[in-house]
Amino acid sequence: MTAHRSSPLAVTVLALLHYKPLHPYGLQRLIKDWGKDQVVNVGQRASLYRTIERLQEAGLVAVRETGRDQAYPERTVYEVTEAGRAVAREWLIEMLAVPRQEFPQFPAALSNLLMLTSEEISGALERRLRVTEERLAGLAATLTGEGEGGLARIALLETEYLHAVTQAEARWLRAVLDDLRSGRLTWSVAELLAYGSEQ
Repeated sequence: MTAHRSSPLAVTVLALLHYKPLHPYGLQRLIKDWGKDQVVNVGQRASLYRTIERLQEAGLVAVRETGRDQAYPERTVYEVTEAGRAVAREWLIEMLAVPRQEFPQFPAALSNLLMLTSEEISGALERRLRVTEERLAGLAATLTGEGEGGLARIALLETEYLHAVTQAEARWLRAVLDDLRSGRLTWSVAELLAYGSEQ
């Protein structure tokens, strides 16, 4: 594994520059146009600039040209270097092959549910289920457009994955909510605290 630090945004920048040189605004627009903003955060252009700067310092991208146009501010166009191509392939293979221990917010919140009442938990999970079902519908709509002048399946595999994961989450949320409503999921804070003190 390379000594350079990978990130979803860094590997995406290198992958897009693999196809053609681009300036940061063009990169951001392409990430959004291709739906990659579902898996990499480009909401703040500053993080994109920082990533490009870090890649340039590491010798993975280089300035191709600086364009000047009266209608736009100066635009620096970047291209991937040979080292960048090699590192991008290394990162991709590693990211595909090795599951990484990540710490998303939702499981952390689930691990601290004892602070809430059953009604508060139900209310929060119902809200999450509504948002999850809306997201699922959006992902399904993107996948339905496949093959009808849209992107090839290989360019939509991340959407397929997100659809499958979101579908599984929605199913799990419905099951937990059903268990809460039916009384199958109950607990006693006193018992749980007592169990913890015995360890």
